[in-house]
Amino acid sequence: MSQKKPAVWYEHLHTEKDTGARRGRLHTPHGTFETPMFMPVGTQGAVKGVDNRTLKEIGSQFILANTYHLWVRPGDELIAKAGGLHKYMGWDQAILTDSGGFQVFSLAKARKLTEEGATFKNHVNGDKMFLSPEVAMRIQNNLGSDIMMQLDEAIPYFETYEYVRDSMRRSLRWAQRAKDYHKKTDTQALFGIVQGAGFRDLRTESAKELVKMDLPGYAVGGLSVGESKKEMNRVLDFTMPLLPEDKPRYLMGVAAPDSLIDSVIRGIDMFDCVLPTRIARKGTLMTKHGRVVIKNAKYKDDFSPIDPDLTYYSDNPIRKEQFGNRAQYDLPDYSPYQNLSRSYLHHLFNANERLGEQIASEHNLRYLLHLMEEMRKAIEEDRLLEFRKQVLEDYGYNKKNARLF
Repeated sequence: MSQKKPAVWYEHLHTEKDTGARRGRLHTPHGTFETPMFMPVGTQGAVKGVDNRTLKEIGSQFILANTYHLWVRPGDELIAKAGGLHKYMGWDQAILTDSGGFQVFSLAKARKLTEEGATFKNHVNGDKMFLSPEVAMRIQNNLGSDIMMQLDEAIPYFETYEYVRDSMRRSLRWAQRAKDYHKKTDTQALFGIVQGAGFRDLRTESAKELVKMDLPGYAVGGLSVGESKKEMNRVLDFTMPLLPEDKPRYLMGVAAPDSLIDSVIRGIDMFDCVLPTRIARKGTLMTKHGRVVIKNAKYKDDFSPIDPDLTYYSDNPIRKEQFGNRAQYDLPDYSPYQNLSRSYLHHLFNANERLGEQIASEHNLRYLLHLMEEMRKAIEEDRLLEFRKQVLEDYGYNKKNARLF
């Protein structure tokens, strides 16, 4: 008799011959999605400046939402009453929710951390709140996300060995408490988070103990928080072999093109980050040929396309299934911005028109989603190293004193 699969499970399709990078699929209660993938961040149940239809059209598969923010407002019980977060925000594809721990340590005031959990005043109205592994699970159960993250402590990378050790071990205990509390295993998957900063023995202990819990998936936390990219790759090099090959692997908070490719080479399947929409709202674009700060005066009379090398609409199966062949964007060379110039976008930003932020946000997300689509093809065709070299050359990583974002 075959063992029942968890709510979310990983299907391996191909291993790239030169690097060992994985090409796979993630099966969820809200559909099956292609990996490696990038997940746009919808902190408060919305990706800033981008509506759901557009997210699907540009190739989004998952959306990440934030447990802390949705708990503070409008409240997880209200969302449960509405039928869960999918129904509340009108999104019928997969959702991943983080635990809220990062926001407690970065936003909340007067926090106090104990073995039981974190007591703090929220950043909106100063109300006293308490977040524990069980509370984080209760909130996420109410939200109804496909993937839920365990509560852990978000600590700086360059803490002392003793502090990192004690924090990591507490996070392990919290992971077990979260698993014990979790009751909706048929519809929601709990992921554990490997911690340990840059200490190999602590990362090893964290990974091995989490694997013993036999969770549906695993994240690598505590990276992309100020350490160098070389250091991040070093940690991934010794951490990833410790995680099961038949389960999804998620690296939290990463969106730089080189880091996406380098992390996929080391076995990561899933990424998220606020970077693309955050810099977009300030007027910075990610393009095939590098960073464009559209507010700069040199673009005032630049009538060239925003990014002539980017196909804006995705050809992924999800979009085709939902939109069919009825719309003009099924034409292979169609772009919603093909008639818009850099000059026009420059004007929108300098005139403080919100449309400029919207276009830039959609563009940056599409750039990263397209990069992941191309990366999946490169893995399938066993040419990921060649792909990496071309992306870095085109984007400008090899230029002296390159400014990338």
